[in-house]
Amino acid sequence: MSTETLVKSRTDDPRKAKRLLDPVERISEILFGLIMALTFTCTLSVAESNQEDVRTMLVSAIGCNIAWGLVDAVMYILSVLAYRGHGSTILRFIANSKDPEKSREYIGEALPPLITSVLSEEQLEDIRKGLLTLPADKTKFKLVWADFKTAIGIFLLVFLSTLPVAIPFMFIHEPILALRVSNLIAVVLMFMCGWFMAGFGGYNKLSMALCLTLLGVILVGLTILLGG
Repeated sequence: MSTETLVKSRTDDPRKAKRLLDPVERISEILFGLIMALTFTCTLSVAESNQEDVRTMLVSAIGCNIAWGLVDAVMYILSVLAYRGHGSTILRFIANSKDPEKSREYIGEALPPLITSVLSEEQLEDIRKGLLTLPADKTKFKLVWADFKTAIGIFLLVFLSTLPVAIPFMFIHEPILALRVSNLIAVVLMFMCGWFMAGFGGYNKLSMALCLTLLGVILVGLTILLGG
């Protein structure tokens, strides 16, 4: 199918991506939390476990997701520092370089490949000249409150995604039934993640939801098999 045909066949208004995290990032964090929680609940021996075993499993699952939520949040802040520092380095190079061609190469690499592919040398040169007019303080960067809000959001997504999987064990005293309800909730949440991801990407929602659910189950099995 050609690009022109594809454009004509899809006329849906695309969803805006950026809030604190874009939809794919939010769904990815939720899936990560779900998989981490399931690696604990699915290794519980329901035939031999008692309430103390269930309590230990819940504490371990919640504690693990708190820890990984913190790790994810800190790594996000570090990645922001790295990418913005790299961007500032490129801007300083463009501002001080006597090699316009090299500057245009850096600009092209910084843009999404699809956009770069339709830009001419003249357009890249216009962008380079526009960057030269930026005041000096624009080439510096610092962390802002929005960055920390995003990091907090990442932590909460990983942590809170544990709760729907853990709640059945808190209120259902029969371990086998609690495990089945917990697994059902996890499968439904994975299905919903696939559904929303398909809506954002413009794919078939049912197919994407089923595929993502199957992929999530496989990843949980691999994680358990590898001792995760």
